[in-house]
Amino acid sequence: MENREVLVASACLPAVNPRLFEELSQGRTVLLACPERESSAYYGKLASMIRSTRPRKIVVVTIDGSPHCFALQASVNEAEYILGERVDREHYVVVDGVELKKISPNAIRVARYLSIVSNVVESNPDILRELEKHSKEYKLSLKLSTESTGTTKA
Repeated sequence: MENREVLVASACLPAVNPRLFEELSQGRTVLLACPERESSAYYGKLASMIRSTRPRKIVVVTIDGSPHCFALQASVNEAEYILGERVDREHYVVVDGVELKKISPNAIRVARYLSIVSNVVESNPDILRELEKHSKEYKLSLKLSTESTGTTKA
């Protein structure tokens, strides 16, 4: 892994989008991880890997909307914090199993703080329309809310 690009990807990515996984894997050392099934010690493991092998770049790709995959994204930011040095990295999510979207390290940082996220949602309620396009859980919550109150969605 020394001086190579490393792909840190969700273990389910090869099943979710095999073509995209193949493209992203080309010329990179691949590490697959599933925070749901494995220890949550990614922070220390990644920091140790980075310190000992000095990869040229780390590319993190996870499934958008997965609460488990978020830990992989956060672990790379945390590794930089643990090391106290800049880590060349790119963060991506796979939206709806198809679209690869680049995200900023700051988006990951903000997502850890639900009070900040809540403020963003309250000040930008239109964001919930975008959420509805992607989240089955949110769609069901709307349906259940409508059924329990007997009202229709605005």
